Amino acid sequence: LILIVMSKSIAVLASLFVALISLDSCAAYSAHGRQPPNLSDAVLTRRLVHQANWASVGSISTSDKIPDYPMVNILAVDDSALNGSSTGHIHFFLLNLDFTGRDTQQKNKVTFFFTEEQSNSCNKRGINPMEPACPRAMISGSVQKLDKSSPDYNDHLQAFINRHKNAEKWVAHGHHFELCELEIENIFIVAYQGGPRVIPAEEYYNAHLENTI
Repeated sequence: LILIVMSKSIAVLASLFVALISLDSCAAYSAHGRQPPNLSDAVLTRRLVHQANWASVGSISTSDKIPDYPMVNILAVDDSALNGSSTGHIHFFLLNLDFTGRDTQQKNKVTFFFTEEQSNSCNKRGINPMEPACPRAMISGSVQKLDKSSPDYNDHLQAFINRHKNAEKWVAHGHHFELCELEIENIFIVAYQGGPRVIPAEEYYNAHLENTI
């Protein structure tokens, strides 16, 4: 009887040990902690966008060398109002000589990629950029050129220049730079546990960043 009880106890302990190892291996990939309960996906995405000076951008290649292949590029971005606060509206300059500018003239579909590692904070916490504990957002949509005759155009332009001083030279040189905005169609976020999640554009724009940056 004693041997039977001991055998059952050993089996239970072994099962617990295996379970703990499994949990630990999952945690090593997914977390270093959980998403703070007061930090919504929408606010987190807005924070990723607002802290970024640039974004990786994917488009559908129109080059005769790689037609319809994914093409990637780097664009300077800004979502700020004149006072520096976040608006969530992603502004950027496009050049018709560059990959993204050419691609979107024929196939106006792009995805902007933002990651917390753009501020180097994941590396400082010992987290690899591909781990979900280093949040990232993929924001897809179409390119819309801002109307230069709009009453808000100069404010958008100045807000962009406030963050990207070199942009003033781009405009002055007249290389067909166009100030544009991403018209958002879909937002995915990967953060902490749970895999990719969708954020409605309306929820993203309505999020507030007070005390979160």
